[in-house]
Parts: sequence; C-alpha cells; structure tokens
Amino acid sequence: MSDDNGRGANGSGADPEAEAAEAIAQLFDDYQAGFNDFEADRIADCFALPAVIWQNEKGHVFSDEDELMENIEALLAALEKEGVTYSDFHVSSSHISGMAALVTLDWHQENDDGDAVLEFTCHYHLIQDGEDWAIAMVVNE
Repeated sequence: MSDDNGRGANGSGADPEAEAAEAIAQLFDDYQAGFNDFEADRIADCFALPAVIWQNEKGHVFSDEDELMENIEALLAALEKEGVTYSDFHVSSSHISGMAALVTLDWHQENDDGDAVLEFTCHYHLIQDGEDWAIAMVVNE
C-alpha cells in the first residue's frame, strides 16, 4: 500500500469543502460585479434554471433565461432609479453540504456619495452542477 500522506490518490491534498467555499466566493464576487456594472447577463449567469426568487412574500419561478433576464433588467432599472451605484455584501452565514449550500448575505447598496440607499438580507440556496456552483433560490428579507 502506498503512503499518500492523507492527500488522496492524486496527491493533490484537495479539500472538497475548501474548494467549494472558494468556488462559492467567486460566484458571489461575479454576482456582485454584475450589480456594480449593471450587467444583467453576468447576474443571470450566476443562476441555475429553473430558479425561484422569493420577494415581497411571493415566490416567482423562472423557468428560462428570458424570464430571468426580464426580472434582472427590471431590478437593475429600479436600482438605477433609486440612485444605487455600488453594492457590497457581508457573508453572515454559510453552510456547505455535498452538492448543496446555504449562504446568507447582508447587502449594503449606496449612491455616488457613499450614502446607504438600501440595506437588506438575502438567503441563497446553491447547487453544484459539475465544477460550477449556481443560485437555485433566493429568499429576500
């Protein structure tokens, strides 16, 4: 029997949970960049379809990219109207289990002067699809 020093058969030393956490962090960096650059396509790329978004106590199922894009474009237009020019978040909780993850983000959105326009919390249910992680459901508080 060979000695792999606990690194697995390929010797990579890969920790699946650490790799997942890194991939999820990149997903949310891309998601945030989509909001900051007002790029609906970049935001949509962060979702798995069908996706569910709960907001204002109503759930909406988006079964295809056109429906999701319409919603994202409307959201970006509303943020622009409110004067939001920068969005930032803080991860308040995160749990990864196999091919699923639950992540809660506290969002802070501000205008050009750095004044808070919106502050809210969103809960994200993520799934792993191959190497990629994607948002399957969002619950807005």
